Amino acid sequence: MYDFAYRKPATLAEAVQLLASDPDAKAISGGHTLLPALKHRLNKPSMLVDLTGLAELRGIRREGNAIVIGALSRHAEVAGHALVKEAIPALAYLAGHIGDVQVRNRGTIGGSLANNDPAADYPAAVLGLGATIQTSRRRIPADEFFLGMFTTALEPDELVVAVEFPIPEKAGYAKMKNPASRYVMAGAFVSKGPMGVRVAINGAGPCVFRQKEMEEALAAHWSPEAVAGIKQSPEGLNSDIHGSAEYRAHLVTVMAKRAVAAAG
Repeated sequence: MYDFAYRKPATLAEAVQLLASDPDAKAISGGHTLLPALKHRLNKPSMLVDLTGLAELRGIRREGNAIVIGALSRHAEVAGHALVKEAIPALAYLAGHIGDVQVRNRGTIGGSLANNDPAADYPAAVLGLGATIQTSRRRIPADEFFLGMFTTALEPDELVVAVEFPIPEKAGYAKMKNPASRYVMAGAFVSKGPMGVRVAINGAGPCVFRQKEMEEALAAHWSPEAVAGIKQSPEGLNSDIHGSAEYRAHLVTVMAKRAVAAAG
């Protein structure tokens, strides 16, 4: 690990100012992606800006027909919160099955989205529900937020403040996880609601993506059978020692069927 300065701002404005003052500064909350990179000397920030003291980024509330979750909300908080469990049980289920107990009690939704790890769970829910990411300077629709592997629409000095999830009529999530690491090999989040019918696939490719053919099939007939015959192309999907692109393509269909069944 390389040397770096450490700052813990008291306000969101101060945090943004620190990041803007130094192009090599990095924000940190739960640290599940950044800390391993630092330990292996894969990243060399000049400064770490610790966001954990920012009360402005906490809290879970309902605003009209949406659930708004603060960026510093931990996975365990989302999984156990009464509002989330009542309004979007699929989101509570997803949060409750991220990693292990230690990860769920440390990791944050904002950090997960800002890093956009291909195997992260939250991107599937955000894209699958058509959520809106509220940042320190603007509102970004889910369809415009995820740009590629570990890449988002965020500017270097821009922070995720909260995520606004429209409450769906029904939604479900299913994933195949690596038994050792618990990272997602392929997952599917499906929903039907104010944002239409949406199917988001995570883990299988370099970045979360929508499966439009499955969306069209489910819009015509909402049932597991509607997606059972739809084959995902393996082109461009991840391939490694844990599973080939062809295997992950097969899992996409299997997980989509299970997600629709879970949604009811």
